[in-house]
Amino acid sequence: MEQDLADWLNVLAANMTAAAQAEYKAKARIIKALAHPTRLFIVDELSRGERCVCELTDMIGVEMPTVSRHLSQLKSVGILEDEKRGSQVFYRLRVPCVLNFFKCVEAVQSNGNGN
Repeated sequence: MEQDLADWLNVLAANMTAAAQAEYKAKARIIKALAHPTRLFIVDELSRGERCVCELTDMIGVEMPTVSRHLSQLKSVGILEDEKRGSQVFYRLRVPCVLNFFKCVEAVQSNGNGN
C-alpha cells in the first residue's frame, strides 16, 4: 500500500505545483497514520473520552511499547494530544473531526465497495 501511494504521488507530482505536492504529501501522512487497525481502534476508543496508556494497553492486549508507538504516530500528525499526570500519560483526540473520516469509511463499506 505504501508503494502504491508513493507511485500515485509521483505521478501527481509531474502535473502539480510544488506547493500542491507538499499539501498532498502532508494529507497522505495523516491518512497513513490512521491506516492500521490498532490505531483506528485507539481513535475510536478516544472518541468516548481520554484514556491513559495503561488502559489502552489492557484494551488492545499488546505490550506497552507497541501501544506507545501507535500513540506516538497519531500524536505526530496532530490527531492526538497527551497530558502527563504523575506517572501516567493520558491521551485524547486533538481534532474530533477525524471521526468524520470514520463515517466516510462506513459509507463506502455500506455501499459495497469496502472489504
